[in-house]
Parts: sequence; C-alpha cells; structure tokens
Amino acid sequence: MEFIHCLIYLAILSFSVFLLGRIIPKKWFSVNLFPYKPYGFENGGRYYEKWKIKKWQNKVPDMSKIFTKLMPPKSLKNNHIEIMLKETCVAEFAHILLGILGFICVGIWRGIGGWIASALYCVGNIPFIMIQRYNRLRLKAIYDQKEKLVSKKITHGCPVDELRLERD
Repeated sequence: MEFIHCLIYLAILSFSVFLLGRIIPKKWFSVNLFPYKPYGFENGGRYYEKWKIKKWQNKVPDMSKIFTKLMPPKSLKNNHIEIMLKETCVAEFAHILLGILGFICVGIWRGIGGWIASALYCVGNIPFIMIQRYNRLRLKAIYDQKEKLVSKKITHGCPVDELRLERD
C-alpha cells in the first residue's frame, strides 16, 4: 500500500510542479544567473554531446508537445528565442524541484522501498535537466549571434527588419 501512496504522491507532485511552471513569473529566471548560467565544464554543449544527447533528447516525453495550448511555441522567429530561453530555465527548475521533492517518498514508504523510489525518481529527472541545459546553451548562442548582428546592422544604418537569422 505504501508503494501505491508513493505513486499517487509522485503523480500529484508532477502535475502540481507542471502547473507551477506555467504560472510562476518568468521574470524570476535569468539565463545568466545561478543555477541556469553556463558552466565551464559544459563547453558550449559539448559535454552533453558526449552523452549522445542528440540521439535521445527527442525520444523522451516533451510537455510542449503534449500540452500545446499551455506551452509557448518553439520557434526561432521574432522574440520567441527569449521566451524559449526562459522556458528552459523554468523546465530545469521544475525538474530540479521534482528530483528534490521526490525524496518525500522516503517518509511515505518507510524502508528501502522509499529510498529506491526516491532515488529512481530523482535520477529520472536528470536527463530532462540535461536537455534543458543543452538546448539553452544552443539557444543562447543563437540569441547572442542575433543580438550581435542587430547591433552591427544598427551601427551601419541597415534596417533591423531586414535581419534574417538562419538555423544550423
């Protein structure tokens, strides 16, 4: 029965944290501040490529594909890059929170079962954190490139609306 209670708790937790991620003010997140800022070991995303992230990141569940009406579109057009950068922070926050709060299962299911369930739930959130960090590094590089081009066009007198950003 403790196993069932643990599953129910984790299901409610997952749903609640998802809703929290939709309503929390995005201005609370910055790609340049801890814990979302890039770290040296990430090497512009190469660290995650060692984990073959390009092969498996599209094979895990993606809430933006499940709840299309609740999630902003994934697009490199207009100001969507800024929104997508914030969304990667929100998603990383959500998965970190899930990993931590999952350890409440230790109190729900006393003994080794609760520890195993908690550890598995925590470890299960790590790939999603990796995906957010990897994608944020890539999006930030595109954003920085766009800002550099905009700045260059403004200083050289070209209209900003002529700027075309190409995706690799």
